[in-house]
Amino acid sequence: MRQPDARTPLKGADGARFAVIVSRFNEAITSRLVAGARAALAEAGAAEADVETFSVPGAFELPQAARAAGETGRFEAIVGLGCVVRGETPHFEYISSAVAHGLMHAAGETGVPMAFGVLTTDSWEQAEARAGDGPDNKGFEAAAAALEMAALVRVLRGRAR
Repeated sequence: MRQPDARTPLKGADGARFAVIVSRFNEAITSRLVAGARAALAEAGAAEADVETFSVPGAFELPQAARAAGETGRFEAIVGLGCVVRGETPHFEYISSAVAHGLMHAAGETGVPMAFGVLTTDSWEQAEARAGDGPDNKGFEAAAAALEMAALVRVLRGRAR
């Protein structure tokens, strides 16, 4: 059994701009992921005006939108949020893999950290459990990862604040 880690307080968002790219498919879940991501960014000091949210039709479209946002040079990090629930066909595997690889490729191509906050669950109940309130919300966790990566990239590029 995994022991819970003490959560480090979030910081480092003040003055930085972030994009949250969210899938409208399974919006009952993804809207809760957005709320979690925005809560994490706010906790870290991001002003509401410094967090822009963009929606796309489904998870498959997340990498293209994330890459376009990264290419603008306006964002310090990008959080990709979506929800893919396993069905009766292999569609789940294709979409999940394409989105994960697409976001990783977009981050590599643009140099902008991109967090993977896409739920890939076997059931709706699992998705709901991962989109609840608080720091266990996977949108919150994805934004926290984006913050950490943005800080690391600043250090590696010699631009630490």
